[in-house]
Amino acid sequence: MYIDFHTHAFADAIAERAISKLEATLMASGVDQSPPVTRGTVRELLEGMGKWGIDKAVILPIATKPSQQTTINNWAAEVQDGCGGKIISFGSVHPDAEDALSELERIKSLGLKGIKLHPDYQNVFADDEKLFPIYRKCAELGLPVILHAGLDALSVDCIHCTPSMSARVLDAVPELTLILAHLGGNECWDDVEKYLVGRNVYFDTAFIDGNISDEQALRIFRNHGADKILFASDCPWHPSSREKAMLERLPLADEERELISHKNAERLLGI
Repeated sequence: MYIDFHTHAFADAIAERAISKLEATLMASGVDQSPPVTRGTVRELLEGMGKWGIDKAVILPIATKPSQQTTINNWAAEVQDGCGGKIISFGSVHPDAEDALSELERIKSLGLKGIKLHPDYQNVFADDEKLFPIYRKCAELGLPVILHAGLDALSVDCIHCTPSMSARVLDAVPELTLILAHLGGNECWDDVEKYLVGRNVYFDTAFIDGNISDEQALRIFRNHGADKILFASDCPWHPSSREKAMLERLPLADEERELISHKNAERLLGI
């Protein structure tokens, strides 16, 4: 069984526009990137899951403006309720929204399973003081927080969530269930090993195939613990099959592979 813990999709009315804008950002950044494997619709994500052998997927919407969070969370709940258990939705809040904390309570009441924050797109550093009330409220509500961690094409000259920043969050809010995307920090993996490996934090595998050596990935998996790694792809930027193939070629024990592919996700999501 495979649960892809990190995918993206958009409402049909805006999907093409959103994907085109993200493609333009990648092109402007100079980051070498293959074309997206979907045009951002839920239908295409579900079709891809069927092709790639994925049983369930977690959609991670991002509120890039305070005015977006209510609409985004309503849509995320509708998708989760309408996909027969195949799609699990997180919500999002914006750190500058005056009602961010009450929106977290509404996210919980909607049945969404956590929140996604993207420091680059929300123009905030992961250890900025304005985020700590959000972190603490999520810990109180039992909502996991997944952070984009490490390099992002939007901001290649300034990383908004470094491993050392994440370590400060863990120090300040140890009760928070924190998930760091891209194996703790995209293209910051030496610092992931320095500051984060072995701590009480989850890493996902989104977008790591081809960007990290198998040797370093395996070392992080083993030293951090397979019970704190979540299978993920970052679809539509990678098909789930890429990280799936990586997980299957690494010399992991069957028990480790099962934890990473679905058991850790089931425990976190309560499914």
